[in-house]
Amino acid sequence: MAAHRRRNRHHHSHNRFRLLIPAISAISGSILIVYAIISLLAPSPVHHHHHLLRRSTTLNENVVDEDSPAVRSLFKVPLNENVVVDDLIPVHSLFKVPISGGMMSDRSLWSTRMSKYYFGCSNASNKFPKVETVTYPNRYLLIATSGGLNQQRTGITDAVVAARILNATLVVPKLDQKSFWKDSSTFSEIFNVDWFISHLSRDVKVIKELPRKGGKSLVPYRMRVPRKCNERCYQIRVLPVIMKKKAVQLGKFDYRLSNRLDTDLQKLRCRVNYHALKFTDPIIKMGQKLVNRMRKMGKHYVALHLRFEPDMLAFSGCYYGGGEKERRELGKIRKRWKTLHSNNPDKERRQGRCPLTPEEVGLMLRALGYDKDVHLYVASGEVYGGDDTLAPLRALFPNIHSKDTIATKNELEPFSAFSSRMAALDFIVCDESDVFVTNNNGNMAKILAGRRRYFGHKPTIRPNAKKLYRLFLNRENMTWGEFASGVRTHQRGFMGEPKEVRPGRGEFHENPAACICEDTEAKSKLDALPRKIGKNDADFDEVAVDQDTENEPELSDQDDEDDLIGPQFQRLVNDTSVDDDPLISESPELEEMLSD
Repeated sequence: MAAHRRRNRHHHSHNRFRLLIPAISAISGSILIVYAIISLLAPSPVHHHHHLLRRSTTLNENVVDEDSPAVRSLFKVPLNENVVVDDLIPVHSLFKVPISGGMMSDRSLWSTRMSKYYFGCSNASNKFPKVETVTYPNRYLLIATSGGLNQQRTGITDAVVAARILNATLVVPKLDQKSFWKDSSTFSEIFNVDWFISHLSRDVKVIKELPRKGGKSLVPYRMRVPRKCNERCYQIRVLPVIMKKKAVQLGKFDYRLSNRLDTDLQKLRCRVNYHALKFTDPIIKMGQKLVNRMRKMGKHYVALHLRFEPDMLAFSGCYYGGGEKERRELGKIRKRWKTLHSNNPDKERRQGRCPLTPEEVGLMLRALGYDKDVHLYVASGEVYGGDDTLAPLRALFPNIHSKDTIATKNELEPFSAFSSRMAALDFIVCDESDVFVTNNNGNMAKILAGRRRYFGHKPTIRPNAKKLYRLFLNRENMTWGEFASGVRTHQRGFMGEPKEVRPGRGEFHENPAACICEDTEAKSKLDALPRKIGKNDADFDEVAVDQDTENEPELSDQDDEDDLIGPQFQRLVNDTSVDDDPLISESPELEEMLSD
């Protein structure tokens, strides 16, 4: 009887369990369905706009994207542009670039439309006195340059003009051998010193070393001048000292001359920078060899000054999505500059103060119409993140080169131990390029931008980072055509066209407006031609002026006249130590190591 009751209880328990199975299955199925819906709607965890090492740029279907999200993006970069220059429509792309961008239509990718109506002009006027009539005896000026090659170049150029203002003889400048760059090269090992002296012989007397008096060399009196010192500043601060001491050496001589000078002095600047400063024959020969090798690879090439080194990124204070590892590594480097303040990385990027990533530079160039088959010469030091960082750029432009890849170690051996000589090789290749792209506003970018304006307005692309920021941020939500049109619109006024930068704005070395002349006769004939009114009319405009004045380099050249006069300046004549003059003291130049 008891056994029968146990069998009945077991039978009822089994029946209840069988009834629960469908309910459990239904609940489990519902949970799985909800999970699947959430998985489909959730964004990919690896998707982040600023990720330094990402490879999420969507190319044509022939390119495999390892990290592409599950949901297909609208944003696809055409694999083959096959650009028709007249209307910029990528023939084989599903996403046709509209004409509404307007900037590149009816103009070559490799030249500026109005360049043939402008030319460099730096000859002295008839009012510029002969050197013999203005140079005083026993008045010698020396300078000690600062920074890398191109920062020193600005100092050398301005030193010639300063000597002319002071009616002094210039001693061949000393190059910086002690700063971050640690380059022991002398002036004559970088520049052709004999050419420098002879070419300037009608403007400023230049000698190789101070003369000896009574069997002894003159000992120069050391002092500094403030940045942006104008003619009156030199006449008040330096002239009394040099008249008394005979020889004066101006230390840390970079950007020590005002942007606003008499036209003849501005033209003297151009004669120094663009004609008197020639590299030595070994540097020119090797540099031209690199240029020739780039030319053999294709009809045109683009040179890119990438500036994506760890020091540059650390100094900028920007964030590129590398997580805690990036913050730790760049933060450690940033501690070298004790006076740097912490900043908001997002704000820095919104203000256009962050270098573009290599991927962003590549996207900008493709949007402007440069085909993936274009050969790129990259002038750069150590790229942060190495090959992983360059991989997205290489996916967009497979033909990437540098001096290390197109020259042998033996060929580079005479230069490789000297940072300035290696920088000079990059300078030559970038200067000779059909298109030069700069990713920062350092000294090399400024010097080359001005030089390319002077010698024919060859295209020089400055990323309008402030405006491009939002395009890059939102690019996954737009088609390639929308993105490319936006890039071309924002880059108007940043392509190296004549007069796109207003005279007087920016550094003179970047915008040598006083040395750019117009072929008025040829220009008047163009103006007399009937214009087609329509979509391409804007392409005939003479000037592509940047309307975003907030993003233009500011001209900080206002001299405080009250500081230049008064009894305190008598001490410059009577005192024995000018180095510690509080009027000429300045905060440390943090940009020294990043300037080139």
